[in-house]
Amino acid sequence: MLTMLSARAGVAPPPIPIGHNVKFSISRRLRIRAAEFPDFLPNQVENIKDSSARKLASRIERVPVNLSKGCVLSSCVKPKEQTEANPVVLLHGFDSSCLEWRYTLPMLEEAGLETWAVDILGWGFSDLERLPSCDVASKRDHLYQLVLIDASVYAEGTGNLATLPKAVAYAGVYLLKSVPLRLYATSLSFNGLPLNTCIDWTNIGRLHCLLPWWEDATVNFMISGGYNVVAQIEHVKQKTLIIWGEDDQIIDYKLGVRLHCELPNAIIRQIPKCGHIPHVEKPDVVSRLIVEFVHSDQSQRANPDSVSTISVPV
Repeated sequence: MLTMLSARAGVAPPPIPIGHNVKFSISRRLRIRAAEFPDFLPNQVENIKDSSARKLASRIERVPVNLSKGCVLSSCVKPKEQTEANPVVLLHGFDSSCLEWRYTLPMLEEAGLETWAVDILGWGFSDLERLPSCDVASKRDHLYQLVLIDASVYAEGTGNLATLPKAVAYAGVYLLKSVPLRLYATSLSFNGLPLNTCIDWTNIGRLHCLLPWWEDATVNFMISGGYNVVAQIEHVKQKTLIIWGEDDQIIDYKLGVRLHCELPNAIIRQIPKCGHIPHVEKPDVVSRLIVEFVHSDQSQRANPDSVSTISVPV
């Protein structure tokens, strides 16, 4: 079974004489700090203050994934130990990255689950210098044998955005990664977030947008038409857990109820006092629900060909 989830202020230091030894010391210190993160991440990762995000960012790797049109070095966070035949695979939401799981992934590991966080093709930190197609079919090819389900399944693709001239599409995408828009979206996604935390989480959420191919990949997905999978929902037979924040201000809870009703084998759990991204806002609750869900079906775990899905709104 494969279980998947959709400056410190202080006294100024005394003057230091500039000399050969000091220059060497500074250079060495900079090299050590830079080594904390993989070199393919944008330099702005150094500005992130969230310790959990920094720890997870330091674990991001690129692994070769063969697609029908070539090989892509795909970014992911591997388990510390690969021992199980039935790992948990965490997939981030729309235009995000594996850093979305910075709080929940360590908790799942502490609970003894072999846990992966995988960046979806076109988002995250994969090497897309030789940009492959980032349409729906390519994303599906990249995540072969995974099922991604969330409340946004009722959106019928990207709609009229697919018919926009490329110049207009690129203008819209440029706006999508802007700090003001991302800051607003972050504040809307969580309950009562302090400003300094909101700014830091915004920087985490848009870090992947700073890669040079992000605009091309996003426009490619937009003009491809996006996801339209409403007709396929009833065909998902795997056991599914739907997790929802009670105070979600982005996607209506009624869509979660509808999804629960239309999936043949689903249960739904609502988290009180929680916004749009429960695995960031309430990671302890989400990790407990996931662990209980995984452990509740030992018979499925014995079948390596089965896939269970855990859905969170994105």
